[in-house]
Amino acid sequence: MKLADNATRSGTAEDLAIQSNSEAAEESGGLATPASITTDILPSDSATDLEVPALPTESLLEMYRKALAIRLMEEALLAAAEEGQIGGAMHTAIGHEANAVGAAYALQQGDYVTCTYRGHHHGLAWGMDPGRAIAEVMGRSDGFAKGKGGSMHFVSPESGMMGANGIVAAQVPHAAGLALASQLRGEDRVAITFFGDGALFQGVMHETFNIAAKWKLPLIFYCENNRYSEMTPIWRTSSIEDIFLFPRAYGMATMQIDGNDVEIVHAAVSRAAERARSGSGPTFIEGITYRLAGHMAGDLETYRPPEEVEKQKAYEPLVVLRSKLLKRGVGETAIAGIDREVDDMIDEAVAFAEKSPWPDAAETYRDVFVDSAASNA
Repeated sequence: MKLADNATRSGTAEDLAIQSNSEAAEESGGLATPASITTDILPSDSATDLEVPALPTESLLEMYRKALAIRLMEEALLAAAEEGQIGGAMHTAIGHEANAVGAAYALQQGDYVTCTYRGHHHGLAWGMDPGRAIAEVMGRSDGFAKGKGGSMHFVSPESGMMGANGIVAAQVPHAAGLALASQLRGEDRVAITFFGDGALFQGVMHETFNIAAKWKLPLIFYCENNRYSEMTPIWRTSSIEDIFLFPRAYGMATMQIDGNDVEIVHAAVSRAAERARSGSGPTFIEGITYRLAGHMAGDLETYRPPEEVEKQKAYEPLVVLRSKLLKRGVGETAIAGIDREVDDMIDEAVAFAEKSPWPDAAETYRDVFVDSAASNA
């Protein structure tokens, strides 16, 4: 991790240590091969320089179970899309699981999350039921939004999931509003907002960076950098080589991490959340990861070579987490047992979604306007 907090120039000893780390990083000129814009570099080659406490093995087992559930659900959704069971565009985050799971386990019940239209993994990581999630993607009435939100608009306020968004970067100021509400109410809640590298150059991103840093909002900006903005490699569009250095212009603490390692993600988000709750303001995290499936279902993926994808598969989140478990002494048999349990769970979730009824036609006009009778009750 390379972390700088220019907003607290005369703060605590920890602040000064962070400042020093930033200056050293800048003097060194950053990475020789920038992970931010190099599509075939592994996430493990990121600028991570962070004290990462070892999580209990039981926690890693829970994270493995959750990450595997996300992976199998999204693979099931891709199969359903190919069979014509899903209308409209659908975007999976296969290969991003550690970013979602590590972050969710680092935050508290009552915290908020917003994310992009590639957000199934965040929904499950924050506690959404797989059956209802799949039903939502299929447009069925048992979905979290009665089938009205679909794949691109996952929402479950009871879980802290305050909405995915189909507009690039639109979810970012929403998270700032949630963070501001928490600050004004004197609550201990933190908001985290996930976005891709392609969102960085939207004007609303910079408006939110500025106001969040100025007001010291309890907000975590998390860039899931898979090195592709839809089908365009980030090196074609970015004038900067190290994305995590960019938000420092707003006086914000920033870091770049290996986004495929749940323990590293957990440590980074935990530190960012601690800063946010203490009143030190926002943190920008760049999680280097890789999207193993296409931009959307049906993507021919002509924009990247197959050997690049194969290279990344050797260091994807489930491989990394499985390796950790084996090193901790968890046996192959125990892991295989979890694999079977999760596979059965997702099969049941798919069956539930397929049996879920289609919404009644009258639902089209519900949840559009306020029900005055209900609101006055």
